[in-house]
Amino acid sequence: MGVEQAPTAKGKQAAKGLKQAAARDERKTEAETGHPLKKGAERFEERSKSSDGKSADAKQKD
Repeated sequence: MGVEQAPTAKGKQAAKGLKQAAARDERKTEAETGHPLKKGAERFEERSKSSDGKSADAKQKD
């Protein structure tokens, strides 16, 4: 849930904190690997392959 869609102030605060934590983790990972993480569809495909070596397309055909 996005920060804007949260129904309560507490929910908005939690969503904002989660977003900030994710950004910190992404910067940390990029610093450790020495290159920026892929974004969007490229990242989806990369994450899909890393889990079991198959692309998302191949998983859907099985």
